Amino acid sequence: MMVVAMCMTACGPLVAGRNATAQGAEKTTATASAADQAFQAIYKADEKWRRERRGSVSEDEEKKHLPPYHLRHVDAGTHAKALAHWEGLLADLKKVESQKLSAEERLNLEVYRAQIAVLRNEVKFKEYERPVNSDSQFWDLAPLDAREFRSEEFYTRYLSRLRDVPEYFDEQMANMRAGMARGFTPPRVTLAGRDQGLKDVVNAKNARATSFWRPFVAMPSSISEAEKEKLKAEAEDVIAHNVTPAYAKMLKFFDEEYVPHTVTSLAAEDLPDGKVYYQSKILEYATVTMSPKEIHALGLKEMEGIHGEMLTAMKASGFTGTFPEFLQYLRTDPKFFVAKPEELLHDAAWIAKEFDGVAGRYFGKEPRGRFGIVPVPPEIAPFYTAGRGGEQTYLVNTYDLPSRPLYSLPALTLHESAPGHSWQQALAEEEARDKKLPQFRKAYISAYGEGWALYCERLGTEMGIYHTPYETFGMLSYQAWRAARLVVDTGIHSQGWTREQARQYLHDNTGLSDHEIETEVDRYISWPGQSLSYYLGEMTIVKERKKAEQALGAKFNLRAFHDAVLETGSVPLPVLEEHLDAWIARGGVGPFVEMEQ
Repeated sequence: MMVVAMCMTACGPLVAGRNATAQGAEKTTATASAADQAFQAIYKADEKWRRERRGSVSEDEEKKHLPPYHLRHVDAGTHAKALAHWEGLLADLKKVESQKLSAEERLNLEVYRAQIAVLRNEVKFKEYERPVNSDSQFWDLAPLDAREFRSEEFYTRYLSRLRDVPEYFDEQMANMRAGMARGFTPPRVTLAGRDQGLKDVVNAKNARATSFWRPFVAMPSSISEAEKEKLKAEAEDVIAHNVTPAYAKMLKFFDEEYVPHTVTSLAAEDLPDGKVYYQSKILEYATVTMSPKEIHALGLKEMEGIHGEMLTAMKASGFTGTFPEFLQYLRTDPKFFVAKPEELLHDAAWIAKEFDGVAGRYFGKEPRGRFGIVPVPPEIAPFYTAGRGGEQTYLVNTYDLPSRPLYSLPALTLHESAPGHSWQQALAEEEARDKKLPQFRKAYISAYGEGWALYCERLGTEMGIYHTPYETFGMLSYQAWRAARLVVDTGIHSQGWTREQARQYLHDNTGLSDHEIETEVDRYISWPGQSLSYYLGEMTIVKERKKAEQALGAKFNLRAFHDAVLETGSVPLPVLEEHLDAWIARGGVGPFVEMEQ
């Protein structure tokens, strides 16, 4: 799942949605029209600039779902030009008369200004100088799902990008050296074993044994046999003479030069301008201005409440031992695990279809798009999360099956597929297309997307997805896991917590397997702030639902509420709150009235 998080800056009141009435100005007035046009000119010029950059696609290519011909440039000069561009945009946006904008464009301004601030900060702090973390690496270029290759055009573009690998890696290497020189790297301890993706390519016996060959195993029937053979021969040549040597060069640099000179401190606040940097990451991912101290205290408080629920579920299971003994029982009893990867995939599919059977009771509008369920590719599985969902694909990690408990699978599936990420992203894409929203409105905001997905785990209780006390406990363990992140992330990056301290906290307070705890803690260490977005996002949605239930009473319509949350697509949390407050004030009538009865 790609995560593009946004921060939040204020720009006046707004109302969003099909039933919104403009506040302060109407689009039909001359003043509002002029203000709208001035703002639109800014973001349309920006979109043109972005599409003209190497590694981008045109609007027509995007409509055809075509990937770019080239990998993007990541050298320092390119980033310097980008910084000037983002700074110029922020200056232009200060001149926008927000109170004269229509409601629709006021919402766009809130989202856009937040997005540009994030993009500016990323370059300002030179994030490009540490392009590797424990969760993801820039060399993971092989396609995860070969089904995306629909025609000959997809293959020619793919081969073109593979030819760019040597230049792309050289630019990344120069950036990493610059970051290394100023002490701006991931903590060394989080990079152990992360060179495996490089080794897999370098040590493959031939091009066909690499993950880059995946799209050529089963090619579309629309391509002639002669053309298939031509493309395969070209691929073998490019992989052997462009890709593999570049991976070998990067592997040598990474193992012998980079890792030995990375920082040993875990805390983001120990990096250059560390305190300001960490606060910027909180703003980016959580879209709130809370301090690390405030977030830490909130996490401890929330953990107390969830722990009480977990004890109740434990007692309901009939277990008579202590809480630590119950966690040990869950982590070790064979009945909670499967023996074959296919069994885990089949169980995930069953859970997803269970949701399909009740979806109409909880949502008015359903997405037209559908998702597939596939295993995480073996070359990235050892350090990958338990699952990850996108608009078209729900990835399930079948590596190390004794660390993939069945009691957590229902919550994982609701989060990653439907009604979580796959469902929300499909709806957002359809809404953006149907409403002809600006391109920047398609960006993913972590606090919104992850908050919604975590809320969906809780919703599973109402939907009847959890059939045993163990599955209920699995859901609550996942809730505790995300609340614990508020404690662990801030503990590591602002309070001097050690890696072992963070692991022990998750071990003692959640039902996660030891393998998951290890990979998760390293993710929090090397990706500061991102883990805060989940629980803070869910809290916002839960708070707004309670507010709506109290204000609307018998008129409260759960399907209408969910549709109101989803109709905006990804927005910063303060924008979502304001949108839902306005929805409540209008009487809680959903955006798809005919579907919500």
